[in-house]
Amino acid sequence: MQRCLELASIGGSFTAPNPMVGALVVHNDIIIGEGYHVRYGALHAEPKAIYAVKEKELLKESTLYVNLEPCSHYGKTPPCANLIVETGIPRVVIGTLDPNPKVSGRGVKILEKAGIEVKVGVLEEACNALNKRFFLWQKHHRPYIYLKWAQTKDGFIDALRTDPEKSPLQISNPITRQLTHKFRSENQAIMVSTNTVLLDNPSLTLRNWTGKNPVRIALDRTGRIPENYNLLDNAVKTLIFTEHKSSHKGNTEFIQINFEEDSLNQVMKQLANRNIHSVLVEGGSKLLHSFIKENLWDEINIEISDMIIGNGVTAPVMTGIPHAIKEFDNHQWISYINQQSQP
Repeated sequence: MQRCLELASIGGSFTAPNPMVGALVVHNDIIIGEGYHVRYGALHAEPKAIYAVKEKELLKESTLYVNLEPCSHYGKTPPCANLIVETGIPRVVIGTLDPNPKVSGRGVKILEKAGIEVKVGVLEEACNALNKRFFLWQKHHRPYIYLKWAQTKDGFIDALRTDPEKSPLQISNPITRQLTHKFRSENQAIMVSTNTVLLDNPSLTLRNWTGKNPVRIALDRTGRIPENYNLLDNAVKTLIFTEHKSSHKGNTEFIQINFEEDSLNQVMKQLANRNIHSVLVEGGSKLLHSFIKENLWDEINIEISDMIIGNGVTAPVMTGIPHAIKEFDNHQWISYINQQSQP
């Protein structure tokens, strides 16, 4: 099952909104076929593993391992459970059940009805953790929310700036900058505030990691972002939340919400309706603080450098016990998990 998880994770930034899945066919303790879900719309892991087996007659004496319950419905591809039955595989080991109501136990029932021996719950916690975004969306119909920021040792995320010609404070080092882009690749969307866009003119794309660019999101209540800014270049799908009438312009969608009534939850509902399972919130400070104040977050990752600047834009304050603390070239990487919101 650990090998299934390793394979599944290779799909990383390409499978969403589908889950990450890896599968193995094992005969006499030897792996004779393996596969993983490469990208959304492509073959699922189970058929890839089965088709990889060269001596098909061995399938009737083999065990299939998969980290997530085989699907039982027609989507972009036919049901994997039906294919497993057709091959005559006698035993299937599953990491965890699929929370999708279209599957949720039905895949197992198809297998058992065909006389296949099924075992569920192997490395279940690790299997659930791998697809935490998918699980939360299925159970609560909202995106998994990451908050991410870098701060100086004395608690500032930037120097005090009003002029966009002045570059933002470079807090991250080359390693943590690459990790941040890895984070971007693992989430379907990335979100920033209006002030962050106006001061930094960010592209919000992947440059230091391979993967699919996330959907770009910004809150721009009164339409202050200039048309020549990177966020409005139509290079990547972009959602702008505004108080003005909803509209489309190329790859950019302007979505009207009521900023006077729980605007963040309105945004999350709009994202869920667009099948976006995860969002990485990178700033600014007020936006991050708003998510924390409303307890609308699932994980927080804070990079703390050894830099001291004395004054600047104050970083949000986190209390409680960190889930993990790592160090990268004298920079701490501290993560928190919101136990109240976990799927």
